Amino acid sequence: MTVTLAELVKMSQAELDEVYCNGPIGTIPDGSGKGTAIIMPGSPMTEGMTSLVNVLAWQGKVFNRERGYLLNKVGPLSWELVDAKVYVGNSWLCEDESIIIDYSQSSFFLAQPIRDEIREVAPNLYLGNAYWDQTRVLNFALEF
Repeated sequence: MTVTLAELVKMSQAELDEVYCNGPIGTIPDGSGKGTAIIMPGSPMTEGMTSLVNVLAWQGKVFNRERGYLLNKVGPLSWELVDAKVYVGNSWLCEDESIIIDYSQSSFFLAQPIRDEIREVAPNLYLGNAYWDQTRVLNFALEF
């Protein structure tokens, strides 16, 4: 089954978790990915909150696979800021591996508690989980 971004945004948290845990790890992306924050999954407010976050705060990530790092595209002008190390490691949600985005060693102090993990759930479409310390705070998608 191939899933689309439009379908992901309409899913409940349980459905997103199922897609994520059943999805392959894929390869670490390379280049610029358009980001979509999935806020309050399954809620009537999801689409509105998603649009607001994507316009004002976060537009995606720019990966450098060879060097194992990325920069986030933040703010309304998509400034490339907030770097992280990227590697394959154990998922906090599922038993298998995921692509880990680790801010703890490379980013400024506010982002240091953040850890993301992603899996390629459809060709060029990654589903991710963002954690603050070890608490999941949101889901997101990246399109390449």
